[in-house]
Amino acid sequence: MGKNFSIILAFLLLSLELFSQRIETNFNNQWHFILEDVASFSSEYFDDSSWEMLNIPHDWSFEKGVRDGGDQGQGGGYHDGGIGWYRKYFDVKKESLLKTTYINFDGVYMNSEVWVNGNYLGKRPYGYISFRYDISKHLKAGKNTIAIRVDNSLEPSARWYHPCGIYAPVKLVEVSNTHIAPNGVFITTPDITNTEATVNAKVNLVNSIKEAVLKLEVFSPQGEVLSTVSQKLLANADQEISLNVLNPELWSPETPRLYKAVIRILNGKKVIDEVKTTFGFRTVEWKTDTGFWLNGENIKLKGVCEHWEGGPVGGAWTKPMLRWKLELLKGMGINAIRPSHNPTPPMFYDICDEIGLLVMDEIFDGWHKKAPQDYGKQAFDEWWQADVKEWITRDRNHPSIFVWSLGNETHSDIATELVKFGKSLDPTRLFTSGAGNPEDMDIEGVNGGSETQSFIESKTLEKPFISTEAPHTWQTRGYYRTQTWWRDNELPGTYPLPNLTDKEIFFYEGINPKDWKNRKQRFNSSYDNATVRVSARKYWEVMRDNPWHSGHFRWTGFDYYGEAGLVHGGLPFNLFMGGALDVAGFKKDLYYFYQSQWTEKLLIHMLPHWTHPRMKKGTVIPVWVYSNADEVELFLNGKSLGKDKPETVWNEMQCEWMVPYEEGKLEAVGYIDGKEVNRTSFSTAQQPSKLKTTIQKLNAEDGFTSSYIITSESLDDSNNLYPYGENKVYYNILGDVKKISMENGNPIDPTSRTKSDFRALFFGKTRLFLRALPKAKKASVIIASILGDKALYTSNKITIDAQQIDVFGNSNVSSLEIRYTTNGENPETHGKLYEGPFQIADGTTVKAIVLENGKKVLTMEERFGKNEGLFWGDEHSADMWIGRGVNISAEEGILQGKAKPSSEAQRFKGSGFVDFKNGEGSVTWYQENDGEQGDYSIRFRYMHNNEGKLHPMKLFVNDEYIRTLEFPATGGWEKEWKFVPTIITLKSGANSIRLETTGDSGPYIDELFID
Repeated sequence: MGKNFSIILAFLLLSLELFSQRIETNFNNQWHFILEDVASFSSEYFDDSSWEMLNIPHDWSFEKGVRDGGDQGQGGGYHDGGIGWYRKYFDVKKESLLKTTYINFDGVYMNSEVWVNGNYLGKRPYGYISFRYDISKHLKAGKNTIAIRVDNSLEPSARWYHPCGIYAPVKLVEVSNTHIAPNGVFITTPDITNTEATVNAKVNLVNSIKEAVLKLEVFSPQGEVLSTVSQKLLANADQEISLNVLNPELWSPETPRLYKAVIRILNGKKVIDEVKTTFGFRTVEWKTDTGFWLNGENIKLKGVCEHWEGGPVGGAWTKPMLRWKLELLKGMGINAIRPSHNPTPPMFYDICDEIGLLVMDEIFDGWHKKAPQDYGKQAFDEWWQADVKEWITRDRNHPSIFVWSLGNETHSDIATELVKFGKSLDPTRLFTSGAGNPEDMDIEGVNGGSETQSFIESKTLEKPFISTEAPHTWQTRGYYRTQTWWRDNELPGTYPLPNLTDKEIFFYEGINPKDWKNRKQRFNSSYDNATVRVSARKYWEVMRDNPWHSGHFRWTGFDYYGEAGLVHGGLPFNLFMGGALDVAGFKKDLYYFYQSQWTEKLLIHMLPHWTHPRMKKGTVIPVWVYSNADEVELFLNGKSLGKDKPETVWNEMQCEWMVPYEEGKLEAVGYIDGKEVNRTSFSTAQQPSKLKTTIQKLNAEDGFTSSYIITSESLDDSNNLYPYGENKVYYNILGDVKKISMENGNPIDPTSRTKSDFRALFFGKTRLFLRALPKAKKASVIIASILGDKALYTSNKITIDAQQIDVFGNSNVSSLEIRYTTNGENPETHGKLYEGPFQIADGTTVKAIVLENGKKVLTMEERFGKNEGLFWGDEHSADMWIGRGVNISAEEGILQGKAKPSSEAQRFKGSGFVDFKNGEGSVTWYQENDGEQGDYSIRFRYMHNNEGKLHPMKLFVNDEYIRTLEFPATGGWEKEWKFVPTIITLKSGANSIRLETTGDSGPYIDELFID
């Protein structure tokens, strides 16, 4: 007995010594994937050799792309959902079976189910939360199998574009059976002075043992050991240990100083487990009269809202790409960010900690159904406590997180329970929401309603206030209009936003106005004059000058896919243009406005460009310069047009001149104390004739390989950017890289971002995004374009540019040969050798191939003619849309039952109408109300010729029955459309409006008008 006990004890000590340390393994690579659903995919033994092999992160919806009728609808940018499976094989050593092993997922959207070696582990419905399983008892020595089913069959499941699949990192965690629980460390700093600060650590243990010691060690931002304390483990699983640090360096956006707490469980000198946690010292205070205080300083929150999916990769962000995104936003001058409307993977907060961004961390969009099949409908009631617990216990150590937000534009009695439960997990931070149950929150958050003059000037505060979502403004990079554009026509109570000129002077559009589905289907001006209620300049003045106004989170930082019908009227628009950067990461003029106000970096930025080939000479153009110099002088062709100073009043924050147009060079010079400090210029460009290509490398980190951004711009012979460039840029990618996307920021470009081999320039620019494969050695890209003015208005001269560039490594670049035709023939068999620019006639299609060492590497085609490319109109082109309200096509809505889209009639608006096919069904529209709750006049455009029949239909608003409407015969089935009006109440935020048949089928339904 004694001998056996000694052997067992020796074995346990040996195991402890050899296998005690925590091991975290990158689990992102070599997954098998298929977009099908078969139950046997969960089996331990299944032949998946024919499946696609890929690396995480992965977003199958983004890779599939936009589809007319896409499952996610307008909210999701017409992308699809579906059900997909992932499988992966991994080896386990025999000694690892003595340990505890977790599989940890940072984000899987949504309804994920997991099997290990055929054993079912569980389901996690929420797509925006991390989770893990203890898989120890299912492992075996040698080869093991993990299978994951991801179910996005119920759509739309969000109000914006969402990813599909394992879109965030996965890791395998091996620990001793006695270990610190997942999310089991809570670091607080309850007392902070200039000379000393307390660090308190609450530690939750699994399988605590009496003999062990708990040790806390704190390291400085420079990596030096500052203080250490040890204590014996208590009998229960929850431990608490504290120490003091001298002369703490405070964390702030300007000084993001991070400390590290290392917590170890020791048995003698043996480390049983160890967890490293970064944290920071900072104090947060909210005051009703003076807003937000950080480290004793009253500061304004200069923030942006940001969907996880904002930017060029859908939801599949690697850490290098995510850092690029957040650093671009930080460079604009923001100090805060609101992940809208869901938690992000942990690496997001790690980067915010490191670069200095305050985070309003948000958990839910709604507490009940907002999108037809969202988490609020599918799983909230059953899962909200588990998800809130994971969220707060996971994120509460980040110094960047300064407030918790529990929801967005939602209202429910459950708010009090949410706040109470949240505070039980973290009593150190306050709670708010984006316009949801403000009476139950510590801080009142208001979304778009906070933009109005009536709100700002009549606000009576009972608690601290923050604009959680304001201002809402839109810009299309490179597009300008001098007339103010209101999304929903000018609303009452707004601040004035005058037109810049008496009449419009710019007349180009992405789509001919006669082909618009509604008045929203235009691009949005970059003069800061396209909005719901307020300009970006005015709202900065408002928050700056009202002490009680803590600050704002503008909607948004980056453009994002989805919500394409809300502002932009639906297909062909598939993304939302509310960002200061477009989805390619190109900076809009708005970006530089904020930079001029929010940073000390010397800045001078001028708009618009100075290439206007169809503009009458002498037309007066507003020229703006954003700058933080003392004053700016403007020159046209060397002649001074005078100086102007950037002022503090909103409409004088830009320097401004009214300049009669003439071709040449427009130049702005900035001065401080009378001395020149910077300058910028535009020169009128001729037709594009060459590509300028640049590469930006994003360094590998945290198990992710490097990423590369390749930017192409259209230049003329004098190297001036041609600002209307819209020719296709073709890519042949060679070597150890994967194409992530091609993006140009164009909201109506139908080209696949992932499957095509080209992407057109959009206002002169486009980008290719690449990710290096594991163990990559070399990669290059052949880039080519058939360049010229698409409409042949500036010139009919065409140039073909082809170049091969090394991305990394040495690819032994060879010379390239180009052959082309202009008569429709195949350039492979009838192509001329390209030796220089050539001229073409209207309506010509140029075809070309690029050969490398005689081998074809690219096939290109570009059509030129007066009806190609951008639409160029006149002052009357869009007259038909003047004074129109918001109209939403029925065929773009959610159709159920027998309701089907049709175009078998005349005079319908948009792409068609809804036909109930003599059966029963419903059509549901989505409308976002950024104002306060109120009554709205609406009209349904319909048609039928069933004399004596009224086709009664029930009207529901937000799933609540309102009334039954009757639809008298209009006099025809072909073209006799009429209206049925009524009045409804729309709540603030997301609203659904549904017409449902009542047993007598329904008429043709064309559109919903909101007047």
